[in-house]
Amino acid sequence: MIGPWQLLIVLVIVVLLFGTKRLKNLGPDLGNAIKGFRGAIKEGENEASSEKLEDKAENTVTQSVNEKEKDHS
Repeated sequence: MIGPWQLLIVLVIVVLLFGTKRLKNLGPDLGNAIKGFRGAIKEGENEASSEKLEDKAENTVTQSVNEKEKDHS
């Protein structure tokens, strides 16, 4: 288990490496990245559902055409 002293040492090292200005921007940058990721996932889901609807409509049209051809035969 990581104790409080180890966490403090890691925090000091991170502040020394990145500086306080970069750490201030880390929160908003991370938030924007998460929003972008969620938006991309929703967009992908919407495209997938619209493709399914198009496929379903195409299958319905094909079935109707096949039925009409059978009726004429």
